Amino acid sequence: MSPSHIHVPTNCRTVTEILSRVGDKWSVQVVVQMGEGPKRFNELRRSVTGISQRMLTLTLRGLERDGLVTRTVYPTIPPRVDYQLTELGCSLLRTVRGLGEWAIQNRDEILAARRRFDEGGAGHDSSELRPDAA
Repeated sequence: MSPSHIHVPTNCRTVTEILSRVGDKWSVQVVVQMGEGPKRFNELRRSVTGISQRMLTLTLRGLERDGLVTRTVYPTIPPRVDYQLTELGCSLLRTVRGLGEWAIQNRDEILAARRRFDEGGAGHDSSELRPDAA
């Protein structure tokens, strides 16, 4: 497989920065949950297993800052706040779903490769992986 473009360090930094946001554990789960439509904070908190209130707040702020989510406050008592994917967020959702489909389609092959590797059939000596083995 040959690269389709020339390596540019600036592009790598940009990709790394953006992937650190959209590829973290919580952002992906929040984006997937919001794929069903607008959600209130507590709906998201209940649907994203294991996320704390603080982490959900930070995740939503980051997604909003990056233009992936909009936050709408309704002047009711108590105030109602809805979070919704933007068009950019919807394009991320399509990409995440594609990656999820790839993971499901290739799960058995990946698990088999892991078993072969863990059983020592990876074709290399484990000392090759240790920098102090020389």
